[in-house]
Amino acid sequence: MTDTITARPPAPAPGAPGSASAPSGSRAGWTALAALAPMSWGTTYLVTTQLLPDGHPLFAALMRSLPAGLLAVLIARRLPRGAWWWKSLVLGTLNMGVFFPLLFVSAQRLPGGVAATLGAVQPIVVAFLAVALLRERLSVWRVAWGAIGVVGVGMVVLGPEAALDPLGLLAGLAGAASMGAGVVLTKRWGRPPGVSAVGLAGWQLTAAGLVLLAPALAIDGIPTGIDGAAVAGYAWLGIVGALLTYSIWFAGIARLPVTATALLGLLSPLVAAILGALVAGESLSAVQLGGFGVSLAAMLAGQLTPRARARRRSAAEPGR
Repeated sequence: MTDTITARPPAPAPGAPGSASAPSGSRAGWTALAALAPMSWGTTYLVTTQLLPDGHPLFAALMRSLPAGLLAVLIARRLPRGAWWWKSLVLGTLNMGVFFPLLFVSAQRLPGGVAATLGAVQPIVVAFLAVALLRERLSVWRVAWGAIGVVGVGMVVLGPEAALDPLGLLAGLAGAASMGAGVVLTKRWGRPPGVSAVGLAGWQLTAAGLVLLAPALAIDGIPTGIDGAAVAGYAWLGIVGALLTYSIWFAGIARLPVTATALLGLLSPLVAAILGALVAGESLSAVQLGGFGVSLAAMLAGQLTPRARARRRSAAEPGR
């Protein structure tokens, strides 16, 4: 959670609703593990533009979610019960069902680095939603670094060679807002006792796939250009970019401060930009490179707790 919490109930097990963040000794390890998820998501833009058939964002989102979700459910061997049927539908829609199509629209209309960097607004969304939904006090420290990350976004988007497609920009921003809401609700609801992170990811991915099934087939249809490269692209996005990474991501959300975790999403544009420059031949100006540096600095600083606040929090804890 963020730096100061309005109430301090007994800490439930990790992953349960309202669970506390990981102890400081394990936080660095969980942060490093959770960072693998946005790093993997940074490959989405290159895979989309280089391997997948063009112009089918709903079908691409369907292929990324439904097969991976069904596989995860088979691995976990658990189905939702009670309220978790509708909670899985809500979370799956926000985290994947809305986010994935908007992500593919953005990826197809913008250079990879620009498209991915729009996700930098997500920590700002998360910080304010955490106040409303998690009853946390606003972390000025992390909001400030989130705003600095947005400055880095501006430096990248306003680069001289960036293609500012309006629909692509709107899709990227709306996708970041949708997943930001999903991240906060995932933290709020946790996961049921005995359900693994793989199981939770499977429920959400399956729900997202079912939400996308009819629109994808009705609007996009099945692309005619599905070749071996496209199959490999769908497999990468589904197995690595969805099943594995969302399992890691949800496990990290249960143990780490939610706004600090959202700031890890700034790693996605860094990976996308590097791959875009190395593989797709996208050029980066000095201003854009500076923007990526600012984004990285914001992500790293947002993982820290200011010493003065840490001392006040320690003094307020019983037995200190």
